[in-house]
Amino acid sequence: MADHTPSPAIGGPAHPKAPPFRVGHGYDLHRLEVQAPAGKGRPFILGGVILEHTHGPISHSDGDALYHAVTDALLAAISQPDIGQLFPDTDPRHESQDSSIFLAEAARRVAQAGWNIGNVDATVILERPKLSPHKQAMRANIARLIAAPLDSVNIKGKTHEKVDAVGEGRAVEVHVVTLLWR
Repeated sequence: MADHTPSPAIGGPAHPKAPPFRVGHGYDLHRLEVQAPAGKGRPFILGGVILEHTHGPISHSDGDALYHAVTDALLAAISQPDIGQLFPDTDPRHESQDSSIFLAEAARRVAQAGWNIGNVDATVILERPKLSPHKQAMRANIARLIAAPLDSVNIKGKTHEKVDAVGEGRAVEVHVVTLLWR
């Protein structure tokens, strides 16, 4: 016979048989355009690293798609509002905001909710520039901001084989999965 006990309200106490871990998924995509002053693109920042490139993200904040996706993955794992709800692009205080602030706030909320970050696994999909020379610095930046060991942060760079906006170099896309534990 099925158990018809109501589940706790969002943000309420955890189910007594809930597992001691949580998984969160984060995603972000930013259109890339020629950087100012010739275009509307911002400097291309990814994982807190400034990348040399002719194009940069169109965004309200600094447009760091990697930090944005990690932020959303952490918030998702603890069932909290996403980055757009916490830091709306309609709020002038977030204009050109350093995205490390968003990520640090997500990590603070994870700790406040009683969770530990087990790992972060990110896939950055981008035709160019190549990420290999920058991955270690990006990993170190994320690990520092979330107060996790470096070996708990992984970043993979992929291309989109010249298919669609990402493959044509007109966008950057990021997927992130994170595991939290009690």
